Amino acid sequence: MAEDIILEAKGITKIYPGTAALMDVDFHVRRGKVNVLIGENGAGKSTLMKIIAGVETATSGSIEIDGRVANYATPAEALANGVGIIHQELNLFPNLNIAENIFMAREKLVNPAYINHKAQVVEAQRLLDKLQLRVSPTTLVQDLRVGQQQIVEISKVLAQDAKIIIMDEPTSALSEEEVTILFGIINELKANGVSIIYISHRLEEIIRIGDYITILRDGKFIAEDEVKNIDIPWIITKMTGGNTVEPLQTDRKPGEVILEVNNLTLPKGDGKFLLQDVSFKLHRNEILGIYGLRGAGRTELLECLIGAQKDAEGKIELEGKPLKSKTINARIKEGFALIPEDRKNLGIFENLDVLQNMTISNLGAFVRGSSIKPRKESAAVDDMISGLHIKVPGRSSMIKSLSGGNQQKVVIGKSLLTNVKVLLMDEPTRGIDIAAKRDVFNICETLAQKGLGVVFVSSEMQEMLAIPDRILVLSNGKLKGEFTRAEVTEERLVRASAIGLNA
Repeated sequence: MAEDIILEAKGITKIYPGTAALMDVDFHVRRGKVNVLIGENGAGKSTLMKIIAGVETATSGSIEIDGRVANYATPAEALANGVGIIHQELNLFPNLNIAENIFMAREKLVNPAYINHKAQVVEAQRLLDKLQLRVSPTTLVQDLRVGQQQIVEISKVLAQDAKIIIMDEPTSALSEEEVTILFGIINELKANGVSIIYISHRLEEIIRIGDYITILRDGKFIAEDEVKNIDIPWIITKMTGGNTVEPLQTDRKPGEVILEVNNLTLPKGDGKFLLQDVSFKLHRNEILGIYGLRGAGRTELLECLIGAQKDAEGKIELEGKPLKSKTINARIKEGFALIPEDRKNLGIFENLDVLQNMTISNLGAFVRGSSIKPRKESAAVDDMISGLHIKVPGRSSMIKSLSGGNQQKVVIGKSLLTNVKVLLMDEPTRGIDIAAKRDVFNICETLAQKGLGVVFVSSEMQEMLAIPDRILVLSNGKLKGEFTRAEVTEERLVRASAIGLNA
């Protein structure tokens, strides 16, 4: 462990309102090495990288580069200190050529009024030759494959003399051939003394390309070692902590099939897919868990079911009847309801009260003639407040005055006031406290007992172990594993969601 350390993060803590994303984390980056950072969803990887890249500032702690404290608070200042980041989502201008993209916002000028395009092309060609991309610098980015665009992103960082490059899931959109090319580029960068911080969930890939590995869990530093000293079971044990969870107690038995999905596919463009040939069944009285890492297609799956993705292809049957409608309103009438992941922007109307929020999706149920019957509407909302144990002074309270957990219960109540048969829940416990989470779990159980089919999406592995009767694992838009509650373990979830590993 005595390798030359070029960057050292010391005691990094990041506190957001109501949560600690990082707690006293140390992280070492060794010169000319691939420094892997890994952890489950929510472990704090992205937050730490944003701090190192100058996108965010730490609540406390420090960053040292070459033994000196580096005080920077913006990406530009981080680059001035030699730190660049390549985000998972490429940040290129497709209508501009490669050279123009590489020098965007820092063009080579003849004078303040004119860009020296020739000089940019010459320098861009030098970078492309170094990275073995055999195309002209004047090629439009829109004419490149995704893997080639990834190399242009690397060129942008190298053009700014970055000596530390953060790569966030760099192979998520690449073919096997392009991955091999990228790994060759990484080895070339290492040979030139460039340090790589490499974030990936592909465990076999980490073993193949990494030199050192650091593991975070729940915002804390867990372990650090040389990759040559470890194996995949070691990684999984450190990531999960070997924890066990007491499952939700129930004597409920799944009934007949209420929802059947066959070959659900959602094109992404450029021959890629957000979802590809996903098939599954959901039973009455069943809680079906959907697990996957970022970009796995979990939210897109629910959006297809609720009718929010017009380009979705495949066959969906509800109660044995094929669905032909592709609008949200029609799907709600047919029996679907969605609890969205983004509660604030998609789940509630902050300027309306509890009653208005709860009945807005099904006002027709409370209309007689041309007017709303307030007594009927109020009675339904009062029953829902009582049944879901929503802590609120009254139905006329403004929803923005409620806690996150109680807001979430209002969103659930809104769905239940429709003719719901299949309840789609996308990260329903995100941003709420432990007591409210337990209430949401109990609501899921109660609804399943009443005959609903519940689809429960969560990135929290502990919730996957505790709540669903059955778990489907998505990875890169494909179904990669299926487990009953009795079969599922943290290790199996990690292996199924990590591309390239068998469950």
